[in-house]
Amino acid sequence: MSGFSPEWLALREPVDHRSRDAALAALMADVFAGRETVRITDLGCGAGSNLRAMAPLLGRDQAWTLVDHDPRLLDAARERLSAWADHAEDRGDVLILGKAESRIAVRFRQADLVAGLEPVLDDAGDLVTAAALFDLVSAAWIDRFVAALAARDLPLYTVLTYDGVETREPAHPADGAVFKAFHHHQATDKGFGPSAGPKAAALMAEAFARAGYVVRTAASPWRLSAPADFALMRSLSEGIAGAARETGLVDPSDLTSWERATASITKQTVGHLDILALPSR
Repeated sequence: MSGFSPEWLALREPVDHRSRDAALAALMADVFAGRETVRITDLGCGAGSNLRAMAPLLGRDQAWTLVDHDPRLLDAARERLSAWADHAEDRGDVLILGKAESRIAVRFRQADLVAGLEPVLDDAGDLVTAAALFDLVSAAWIDRFVAALAARDLPLYTVLTYDGVETREPAHPADGAVFKAFHHHQATDKGFGPSAGPKAAALMAEAFARAGYVVRTAASPWRLSAPADFALMRSLSEGIAGAARETGLVDPSDLTSWERATASITKQTVGHLDILALPSR
């Protein structure tokens, strides 16, 4: 799977947290309300942002397993979670965090979710979660993943799956061509086979429904505005332009003009969807 830098993940974390759909998050929390302990497995955990967002919703005793293929991100997660907590005790194999009234035990697992998905899910606990992951995987991997969860009666709560909706204000004449080329690049292999890209959320919802799950979806768009979000807007534009350039589908002069126009953007929207899928049993 293509890697992401800890710096990029830190830049997007505040926007990720405010963009999650609050009603769907509350519904997820209600499912686990009253449990003495909740065990959560976070796939593609990055630097631990998903835990930091979800932990306040999940009660006083939590056991997390953070899974990522990149050991640098697992190290970053350990460091950032320790700094985020009110107090932390690193026991080597497990990180014990105290945050507000919660005790959170965190284990870190390096795993390849292509070759080693099923063993990870065998130890998944009560809930599987992920953030900004599934638009990177293939349609075939989504079918395999849903079948594996269904075989274990595991629920999924996932947030911030890219849905392909992008706007910038003021508009630029090359917007359509650039975003089309970006989506073309998104469909390339990120380590899981040809990526589902903006189709991922719909494919997941359909696959879970076929498997007999109760599925809820909610929009969680990034709504960015200058100057507060300009660093993220600039980084997004650089990444989109770089991906579009690799495809060769956009005239280079148009692409240069589009990228330069980033300095004058006042608003930007990036569409995402959140999904809660619960076994009907």
